[in-house]
Amino acid sequence: MASSSSWLHLLFLLCFLWMNLTVKCDIDEEDTLLQDINKYRASLNLTALMKNDNAECLADELADQFKDQPCTNTTGANTVPGTEPQIADYPNLLAKCHLNISNTGDGIVMPACVPNLVPDIVLSNYTKSQYANNLNNTKYTGAGIGSDGNWIVVILTTSTPEGSYVTDKSNNAKNAASLLSKIGLGYNLLFCLIGALLMF
Repeated sequence: MASSSSWLHLLFLLCFLWMNLTVKCDIDEEDTLLQDINKYRASLNLTALMKNDNAECLADELADQFKDQPCTNTTGANTVPGTEPQIADYPNLLAKCHLNISNTGDGIVMPACVPNLVPDIVLSNYTKSQYANNLNNTKYTGAGIGSDGNWIVVILTTSTPEGSYVTDKSNNAKNAASLLSKIGLGYNLLFCLIGALLMF
């Protein structure tokens, strides 16, 4: 019969693995697309785009807004420039991501609609469409990518203040992010504690 300390060690190992799996599962179509875009840019002797978490937050919010729109010949990368759907609550989406309009103006939002987000087709929607001009532009230094349903949104950022997508310090973004991370950690610890209690 195994001792209590052996069971406790096993429990902590399982908790550690479970917490790591919840983080590791985030390697998805968004990360793959950023890697593929950077390979594409490298083939053109351009620098890699750095991941921008604030732009990623906004891209996620925008993808959520688009998710119920069907893929057609006039949506996403196929949309005629200037006829893109307008997001009525764009200021609210910026606020959710602790952004200000003044530091997002030089960035560019590029939505694409691809059934099942097939990686090769998603990449083609960016590298072989009107979006390629933006990906080829050296002024863009960062990217945030979000997806929902058949929609994926790439936001390109710049190193200028007007396109940096830096956090708006006036709305206590740090406190909100800190609170969310503490809540997530609390759920993981609570799961481990309940598991320990059930074993004894």
